Amino acid sequence: MDDNYSFRPIGLIRSCYTGKFGIPRQPGLVTAVEARLELFATFAREEAFTGLEGFSHLWLLFVFHDAIAEGWRPTVRPPRLGGRRKVGVFASRSPHRPNPIGLSAVEFRGLDREGGGLALRLGGVDLLDGTPVLDVKPYVPYADCLPQASSGFVPPSHDRKREVIFSPQALTQAQALSQARWADPEGERRLADLITQVLRQDPRPGYLDRYPDRQDFALRLYDLEVKWRETGGQILVTALEPLAT
Repeated sequence: MDDNYSFRPIGLIRSCYTGKFGIPRQPGLVTAVEARLELFATFAREEAFTGLEGFSHLWLLFVFHDAIAEGWRPTVRPPRLGGRRKVGVFASRSPHRPNPIGLSAVEFRGLDREGGGLALRLGGVDLLDGTPVLDVKPYVPYADCLPQASSGFVPPSHDRKREVIFSPQALTQAQALSQARWADPEGERRLADLITQVLRQDPRPGYLDRYPDRQDFALRLYDLEVKWRETGGQILVTALEPLAT
């Protein structure tokens, strides 16, 4: 039996998450995000997706390409446990795996046909821009949704109601940038909504209790650096600054 296998990606993800810090830790948590799976020419064939229009969600099998160089680890510290407790890698969704393959259930928003190319429009993704996708499969609720399943050390999901407010400067920047750069046929991209949903998930690492005085943070979305301050449980977005090119 040959224990070596080779897989060829069918396309790349194009998303707003241009840096790892701030990416939601599971799919579907940030609904304002819009992304595309841009298919490579060999696989950009509409007949390969015939019938997919009837499905609202898809499974994406992808490669944790940005973690490959770091290798795999037998034990990891999941963010859900505050980065303090170790569990086995196979009891986690860590990217540091013997085979760095991930699985995400995402919203399917249709096919885009532009300039001879083909792309899938997606919502609720939790994938870094440039992520290679190995396969697409339809999400089938009767088989894939198992409400009786137990979730181990992962507590049930809940809505995060953390208050996010924008400084006058940041709100003006968000409105101007949405209109100027990311308008689409369905209307303006919801940049302020996207930032709000991302920050409500609290992207900060669990070990921050070691640094109680730290209040200022930043993450990357699109070609922007989003800066915010945490004070007394309130999140204040202070500025949106273009990244240096």
